Amino acid sequence: MSEGTESAQATGRAPSPGRLSGALLGLLHGHVELFGIELQEQKANTVKLLLFAGLTLIFTLLLLIGASALVLVLAWDTWRLEALVGLCLVFAIATLYCGLRLKASVDDESSPFSATLEELANDRERLLP
Repeated sequence: MSEGTESAQATGRAPSPGRLSGALLGLLHGHVELFGIELQEQKANTVKLLLFAGLTLIFTLLLLIGASALVLVLAWDTWRLEALVGLCLVFAIATLYCGLRLKASVDDESSPFSATLEELANDRERLLP
């Protein structure tokens, strides 16, 4: 052994395999715990979004049926065909708009576990020279 290594071990500055594995285990534990917390948050957020999306869809469909019936009843005597065409155009435009917004939402590239990934990148920077 070289003289520098012996003096480092004598003063207790050299990392022992036990201390190194303990530090790595501590880092891993922190990351797993953070991942679990983020996973629970994502699960709760997803359930909430699905619930409100379903309720919104139901109430919107009821509103559209009622509004369509009202327009048709009011325009039945004079402009029934024009009212039907107008309603179809409005619904087609709304469907196209919502479809494009849904596609943009699905194509969103944001990561659901950004905090975990950020911590792993920070650890990699600290551990690698």
